[in-house]
Amino acid sequence: MQTFKALSAILSYPSQEFLDAIDAIGVVIEREALAPPTERHALLALLEEFKGRDLYDLQEQYGLLFDRTRSLSLHLFEHVHGESRDRGQAMIDLKAVYEAKGFVSDPRELPDFLPLFLEFASLLDLEEARELLEQPAHVFTALAERLHKRNSGFEAVFLTLVAIACAEPDTALLEVLRAEPDPAPDDLEALDAAYEEAAVDFGKDDDPANCDKDTLAAKLRQARRPAPGLETSGQRPVFTHSTTV
Repeated sequence: MQTFKALSAILSYPSQEFLDAIDAIGVVIEREALAPPTERHALLALLEEFKGRDLYDLQEQYGLLFDRTRSLSLHLFEHVHGESRDRGQAMIDLKAVYEAKGFVSDPRELPDFLPLFLEFASLLDLEEARELLEQPAHVFTALAERLHKRNSGFEAVFLTLVAIACAEPDTALLEVLRAEPDPAPDDLEALDAAYEEAAVDFGKDDDPANCDKDTLAAKLRQARRPAPGLETSGQRPVFTHSTTV
């Protein structure tokens, strides 16, 4: 589904190539009509807004939102695991899922980087893609809410992802995310405190052969335990929120 490639491009660091492709991106969004009308209109409005902006201004805005604001990180496991021990295994599992489907990810990006995640979704059929997107729906909803508070048109991307997934975000997990600090990007003291944590390493020699190519959701085993106070039954949730360090 090319819509996922379009959304990936919108969430990537702005470049001249992106600005040159804005009209083509809009055509894809309109032609496939995968996003509902309200969200589709908001996405096209965001693209129109980009047209009238200087590239360096767009890059500065992007950096403030997604690079300097941890609560808006485009790395999905930042919101799921933070810096817990589970994060490394989650990276291994997701990387193996990509490889099992023949997707070669950019080695410069971590597997959970959302634009990369959406590139992978674009290779799947719609039902598989929806199943994939349904799992972090609570993360997408929280990001949309935080962007709404900042009057950012990027909110439309995350509302679109939730809508395409046809998912009701897990209320309990969403409340965990809502309770987390959401400092402004110019709060340098809060920024320093947020990033005073060690980087997570993950293995390079993991074997993708153990991935079930036919059951994508069952093999995205990022979460090893639920958030404190949450109970699960049957299949463990995938994009749950872990606070263990």
